[in-house]
Amino acid sequence: MIKYKIFLKVLGTWILCGGVIGGIVGSTTAFLLEANDDLGHIREKNGWLIFLLPLSGLVLGYIYMKYGKVVLDNTLHNTAQLNNLVIDAVNGEKKVPQRMGPIVYLGTFITVFFGGSTGREGAAVQMGGSVAQTIINLFRIGLLDTNILMMSGISAGFGAAFGTPITGAVFGMEMSALGKLKFEALVPCLVASFTGHYITEAAWGVKHEQFIIQTLPELSFITFVKILLVSVLFSLLSITYCQLRHGIETITEKMFKKNHMIRAFVGGFIIVCLYLLVGSQDYNGRGLPMLEQAFKEEVPPFAFFAKLIFTAITLGTGFVGGEAIPLFFMGATLGNTLHSIADLPISFLAALGLIATFCGGANTPITAFLLAMEMFDGKGLEYFFIASLVSYIFSGHHGLWPSQKMYEPKSRLYSVINGETIKNIEKKKKP
Repeated sequence: MIKYKIFLKVLGTWILCGGVIGGIVGSTTAFLLEANDDLGHIREKNGWLIFLLPLSGLVLGYIYMKYGKVVLDNTLHNTAQLNNLVIDAVNGEKKVPQRMGPIVYLGTFITVFFGGSTGREGAAVQMGGSVAQTIINLFRIGLLDTNILMMSGISAGFGAAFGTPITGAVFGMEMSALGKLKFEALVPCLVASFTGHYITEAAWGVKHEQFIIQTLPELSFITFVKILLVSVLFSLLSITYCQLRHGIETITEKMFKKNHMIRAFVGGFIIVCLYLLVGSQDYNGRGLPMLEQAFKEEVPPFAFFAKLIFTAITLGTGFVGGEAIPLFFMGATLGNTLHSIADLPISFLAALGLIATFCGGANTPITAFLLAMEMFDGKGLEYFFIASLVSYIFSGHHGLWPSQKMYEPKSRLYSVINGETIKNIEKKKKP
C-alpha cells in the first residue's frame, strides 16, 4: 500500500509540474512566435534596418557579458552557452539560471529584427529550461526528479514551437544523450509537450507553418537506393554546417579574447557585407518564403550553401536563435536542387532533405522520424525512417550541441568512451 502511495505521489508530481511547465512555456512560446513574425515583417519592409546589425551585436554582447553569467553553488553558469547549458542541466552538471529565458528571448528578437540568420525554437527550448528550473526551485523538487523536469521543459518548448507534441515529448528525452533514452521521463514530457502545444494553438490561436508533400515516388528498389544516396549527402551537409559554425565560434572567441561585444559586432558587419553581395534578404531571418518555395518550384541551386554561410556566421559570432529552421532551409533547398538529378518529386525531396539534415545535426533519429510523421501527415513513412537512420549514422560524432553525451557509439570504428561529450570526442580527433 505504501508503494502505491509513493507511486501516485511521484506520478502526480510529474503530471502537475509537467502541466504547469507546459502551460507557461506554451504562452511564452506563443508570444515568441508572434513577436518574431511581426519583427521579421517590419525588417523586410524597412531594409535599412539590416545596416544596424553590427550595432545590435554590441548591445547583444553587452547583455550577455553583463547579465548572462551567473554563479550558483560556486560554479559559473553562462547563458551564452545556450542549448548546451540546458543539456548540462539535464545531465546534472549545471543549472539553468532563471534569467536565461528572458535574455534569450530579447537576444532572439534583436537578432531577427536586425537581420541575423537564425530560427526561433532555440529560444523556446531555453525558455523551457528556465521555466523548468523555476518550478524545480518553487516546489523544491529533489535531485532524482530534477533532470526529468528539465527534459519536460525542453519538450514543452519544442512541441509548442513546431506544433508537434509527440515529437516534442521524445525530443526532450533524446536531445541530451545519444544512445540512451530515459523513458521514466515520458509521462511528464508528454504532459508538458501536449499542454504547451494546446496552449500555443488553441488558447492563443497561433498557426504553424505547413509544408505539403504533393507527390510520393513509387515504392521500388531504385527509389530506396536513391534515398540512401541523397540521405548521405544531407548528413554531410549537416556536418559541414556544424563544423563551420563551431569553428567560427572557436576562432572568434580566441581572436577577440571571448569579448562577446566585439565578436557580434564583427559578425554583424560580415552579414551586412554578404547581404550587399547577394542583393536580397532571402538568407536573413528565418527565410521562410524560400523554404516554402522549395516545396513548390525550383529555387537558386546554391541557396542551401548561402543559408549555411549566413547562419554559421550569425550564430558563430554570438548572435542567438534556433538552428532547426535554418537546417530545415538548408536541407529542403538542397533537396530541391537534387530533385532533377535524382529524378524524384520536388516536394518529396525537399521534405526528405528537411528531415534528414535536421537529424544529422541534432543527432535525434527518433525525433526526426516522428517530426516527419507529424509534419507531413504520415506520408512516406518508409522513406523518412530510412533517411533518418542513414543521416544519423553517416553524420558521425558531430552535432549542433557539443555538450551532448555519447552513450552508444554510432560505429565500432570509433573509440568512444560511454558518456563522452561530442566536444571531448572532437578534441581527441585533433592531432
